[in-house]
Amino acid sequence: MRWTNHGERAIYESEWIRLVLADVEVPGGPRFDHHVVRMRPAAGVVVQDPDRGVLLLWRHRFITDTWGWEIPGGRVDDGEEPHEAGAREVLEETGWRPGPLTQLVTYFPTNGHSDQAFHLFVADGASHVGAPSDPSESERVEWVPLDRLREGVVAGAMRDGLSLTAISYFLAFGR
Repeated sequence: MRWTNHGERAIYESEWIRLVLADVEVPGGPRFDHHVVRMRPAAGVVVQDPDRGVLLLWRHRFITDTWGWEIPGGRVDDGEEPHEAGAREVLEETGWRPGPLTQLVTYFPTNGHSDQAFHLFVADGASHVGAPSDPSESERVEWVPLDRLREGVVAGAMRDGLSLTAISYFLAFGR
């Protein structure tokens, strides 16, 4: 059954997020206000190299007060394609320019509340360009061998949903 959206009104808006109340109706059911978070899409990249492993960032997230491994990633800017955003984010966050990107999967992580899409890619290798242009993104950037990566995932060292999904998909299906 397809719900009907009769319109939306913004509760809060910024360059990062828009919170709206959607006036929705369930076929044969009630009509009510539903909170919806509108966000730009994001892109993430699993940069893998057969000799080095996977390029990851070790970082703290203040919202959950947790540390963990993450793949490079971030929002897709206006006029930018997801694969361009992914390549840009890798370079900005790690100082490595990724090889050609191949799409892994696109999904909606919380489609009951948000329209944000995550576009995930894999890159074969990367060339070191220099230091990250945004050093505030992580405490360190490291190539993590696959066996250590698997152990870390099992041990809970990767809690970020975008990263965990990308790495799990990559380990399970490759491309």
